[in-house]
Amino acid sequence: MPAVLTDQELLRYSRQILLQHVDIDGQLRLKQSRVLIVGLGGLGAPAALYLAAAGVGELHLADFDSVDLTNLQRQIIHDSHSVGVGKVDSAISRLSALNPEIHLVPHRQALDVDSLAAAVIAVDLVLDCSDNFSTREAVNAACVAAGKPLVSGAAIRLEGQLSVFDPRRPESPCYHCLYGHGSEAELSCSEAGVLGPLVGTVGSLQALEALKLLAGFGEPLVGRLLLIDALGTRFRELRVKRDPGCRVCGVHHE
Repeated sequence: MPAVLTDQELLRYSRQILLQHVDIDGQLRLKQSRVLIVGLGGLGAPAALYLAAAGVGELHLADFDSVDLTNLQRQIIHDSHSVGVGKVDSAISRLSALNPEIHLVPHRQALDVDSLAAAVIAVDLVLDCSDNFSTREAVNAACVAAGKPLVSGAAIRLEGQLSVFDPRRPESPCYHCLYGHGSEAELSCSEAGVLGPLVGTVGSLQALEALKLLAGFGEPLVGRLLLIDALGTRFRELRVKRDPGCRVCGVHHE
């Protein structure tokens, strides 16, 4: 990726280049960045759209599922014509139309341990926009092993969560430090329901955290868990510490 911005790019991204926290240098960093988005549903849809619009140079898109009519209430990257189409292909069509300046790398099959590890190594940052605990655990383990920052989001019913796990920082916990072995009573959106603007909020915040990490400004949500109560429109923050005994990132693991 050339280490310069074209006149077209300077015009396209002019509103964020005006921000002193971004400027030309930050925009160049975005252009040279590679991001893996795991899941192109309610969270991945707005995250992918905003990262593409912001000029992140290379987006790696991972999802093995196809678009269903029930997805359209919240997965805004897809439309009615996408029903039955693979989510990766639907997303590529939308993102290419939004910003033809960026490069899109598809992962259309489910990622196993080896392919996930390779996908994580190939990028600078990962967004976990999946909807199940086993995938989140696998993505977290791959990010810890590769030393890549992970922006993790979740939403169900009228509640959302967001945090950043950055193994490059010795004080940062990982996903397993926070959630351990998960919950036996884990529910999906198809079982419990979810409101569209809530996943849109969490996905947008994931994109914001990613841009901060990539362009190098602001204070990312490392060591902090953001809790969103959509019913009361309240945001709450909890401090999260690294677990020295964590089986993924703990001292004995290292």
